[in-house]
Amino acid sequence: MNGLAFLNQINMTFPDPERALVDPNGLLAVGGDLQPQRLLTAYYNGIFPWFNQDDPILWWSPDPRAIFELDDVHISRSLRKTIKRRQFYVTINQDFEHVIRQCAVPRAKQAGTWITQDIINAYCQLHTLGRAHSIEVRHTSDDQLVGGLYGINVGQIFCGESMFHIQADASKIAFVALINHLKKYHYKLIDAQIDNPYLQSLGSKQLTRTEFLCRLRHKRDILLDKNCWLPQEIEIGI
Repeated sequence: MNGLAFLNQINMTFPDPERALVDPNGLLAVGGDLQPQRLLTAYYNGIFPWFNQDDPILWWSPDPRAIFELDDVHISRSLRKTIKRRQFYVTINQDFEHVIRQCAVPRAKQAGTWITQDIINAYCQLHTLGRAHSIEVRHTSDDQLVGGLYGINVGQIFCGESMFHIQADASKIAFVALINHLKKYHYKLIDAQIDNPYLQSLGSKQLTRTEFLCRLRHKRDILLDKNCWLPQEIEIGI
C-alpha cells in the first residue's frame, strides 16, 4: 500500500521505497534529519532528499528512475571537438565545497535552489567521511574552476546529485571524465534520479523503480578500490 511516512530524529529506518506516492511521483517520507548515517541509509535503499528552503525534509524514490549505463553515454561531435582543444583539465576531490556551492547557485529563471546551507553542510560531512565526491573542471590557462559535479558512491553505483558550468560544455566534460574514470574502477551505472532533456542529451535511460532497486541490491555491497576517489587529476577521455 502506498502511503507517506513521517520520520523522527531517532529511527533511521525508511519505509519500502515501493510505498512511495504516485502523486507527487516518488515522495516517500517527511522529516528526520541530514545526519551522515541517515543519508547513507537512504542512498543504500534507493532514496534521496530533495526539498526547498522552507520545506520539511522530503525523501524520494521516483518511478521511473533515470540512470546512465556507462557504455551508452552520448558524446556529441561538438563536445568531442571541445575536448580535443585541451582547454580544460579535470580533477577529483580537490575542491568539494567549492563545487557544491557552485551547484547551489540558482540557474537562469530559477527563484531559488534546493541545495540549501543544510544540504551543503551535510554533504561536506559525507565528503569528509569519504562517501561524497566532486569532479572539478578547470581552465588550463588560469586554473579557474569552470564546471563540475558531485555525488555519492554506493557499491558499484555512483549517485549523481548536481552539476554546474560557468563556461560552455564544462559540466559535460566533468561528466565524460567521470564516466571514463568509473569504468576503469569497475562501476556499473550512474543513478541520475529524475530524467530531464539535458540528461537525455547525454544518453540517460529510464528504469522502473522495481528494476532500479533490483540492480541496486545486487551492486550496493560490492567493495571497490578506494584509490578511485583519491584527490588526483584524471583523463577526460572520449
